Amino acid sequence: MITLTVNGTQHQVDLEPDTPLLWALRDAVGLTGTKFGCGIAQCGACTVHIGGQAMRSCSVPIGVLNGASITTIEGLSPDGKHPVQQAWLAEDVPQCGYCQSGQIMATAAFLKQNPNPTDADIDANITNICRCGTYERLRRAIHRAADLMKA
Repeated sequence: MITLTVNGTQHQVDLEPDTPLLWALRDAVGLTGTKFGCGIAQCGACTVHIGGQAMRSCSVPIGVLNGASITTIEGLSPDGKHPVQQAWLAEDVPQCGYCQSGQIMATAAFLKQNPNPTDADIDANITNICRCGTYERLRRAIHRAADLMKA
């Protein structure tokens, strides 16, 4: 048994230690907001926070996470009022929506480290892929979220 603390709640999962966190979250814990994209930590659809850091959950084996604090999109703000979520809506970022939970999680962690990002900072650090190509709206939303987080 491996203990995962997800969104403040402890879960005992009976899975192999090399099971990727993504599958533990979706299949054992039942949180499906974290999406499978590529399976090789390139696209970012599976981004969650582990100890406050954005990590791509498809590449993190649960065996190294015993007791770690994990936050998924469901735990970022249960009422959808996180500044990044609000900025996403205000800037009409999502099209298909598939990558959005990973984009939002990556951005929330990024803005904690860089509260005044430039476009170059965003381009260098938010490397999640959006197949719909909403990158201009993403940038605007990140700047809006940064402003909201300062207010």
